[in-house]
Amino acid sequence: MTHAPSLHSRAQRVLAGETIAAARLIRDVDDRREAARADLRELFPHVGKAHIIGVTGSPGVGKSSLVDALITEWRARGKTVAVVAVDPSSPFTGGAILGDRIRMQTHSLDPGVFIRSVASRGFLGGLSPSIDEIVLVFDAMGFDVILVETVGVGQGEVDIIRSSHTTLVVLSPNSGDDVQGLKAGLLEVADIFVVNKADLPGADRTRTMLKRMVNLGQGALRDPGWAIPTRSTSTTQGTPEERGIAALVDACVEHRDHLRGGPGLAERNASRLRSYVLRLAGEGLAGRLEKALLAHPDLAELERGETDPYAVANALIGTVTHEDL
Repeated sequence: MTHAPSLHSRAQRVLAGETIAAARLIRDVDDRREAARADLRELFPHVGKAHIIGVTGSPGVGKSSLVDALITEWRARGKTVAVVAVDPSSPFTGGAILGDRIRMQTHSLDPGVFIRSVASRGFLGGLSPSIDEIVLVFDAMGFDVILVETVGVGQGEVDIIRSSHTTLVVLSPNSGDDVQGLKAGLLEVADIFVVNKADLPGADRTRTMLKRMVNLGQGALRDPGWAIPTRSTSTTQGTPEERGIAALVDACVEHRDHLRGGPGLAERNASRLRSYVLRLAGEGLAGRLEKALLAHPDLAELERGETDPYAVANALIGTVTHEDL
C-alpha cells in the first residue's frame, strides 16, 4: 500500500525540491539513524525516473575532474544532475575526508546540481553502505541524472554494478598493467570504457588494449547485446567536443536507450532492488543475531569447548523471528 506523505513531513519537503530537507535526510541516512526510514518509505513510490551512472576506476585516473566535466555537459543539455561522491573515510571520525566544499565548486550555486560527499566507511568496494538510500532521495527529488563516483579500489569496483544502470570504468594512459591484471573483472563491470587524460602519452596504446580485450572477451561481457565503446577524454583543454566529453555523454545516452529498448533496464532495476533488500535484511538480522547470541545458552558451552561454532550458528538461526526489521 502506498502512503501519501503528510503535508509537513520531511519527505514531502524533499519531494518539493527543498535541498535543506534533502541534505538533512541524507545526513541521517549516512549516520544510519532510524528516523530516516519512515521518510525513505514515503519517498520510494516516487522513484524510477533517473538515469543512475556509476563512475569507477583506480585512484589517480581523474574521476572527480571527469565528473565535474560531465555535470557541465549535462547541464548544457538542460538536464538536472545529482552526484554522490564516495570519499575515503577519516580514520578519526569515519566521515568523508575530501568533502563537498573542495569538490566541483563551479557548480555550487547551480540549483540544477546537488552534490553530496559520503564516506566509504571502510567498505572495500569503494562504495558507502548508504549509497542506495541517497540515490533514492535524489531520484525522488526528480533529478534526471545521478552520478555515483566511487573511491576505486581495484577488483572491488564490481560493487558499483549493484547501484547503477550504466557503469563507466575510467582508466588513464598509464593503465596498461591494470588492463592486463583486471581483464575479466573489467569486462563484467564496464558498460563504457573511458581513457581519461587522453592528451598524455600512452593513450592510444591503452585504447587499443581495451578494444582488443572487448573483442576477445565477448563471452564475459555484462550485456552481450551491448558492444562496449571506448571513449577518450581530457578535462584540461578545449571545448566539450574537443575534449571528448560530449561524445562520452552521447555514449551514456545511447546505453540508456539500449536498456530501455529491451529487458535490460527492468533487469538492472530488479537487480538493484534485490541487492538493496538483501542489504537491509542483512543489517537488521546481524544486529538481532548479535543480541541473541549474547543471551544464547549454547554460547557458554562453546566457550567451554563442549560444542562447535557450526552447531551454535544453526541454533542461532532458529531464533530469528518474523518481526519487522
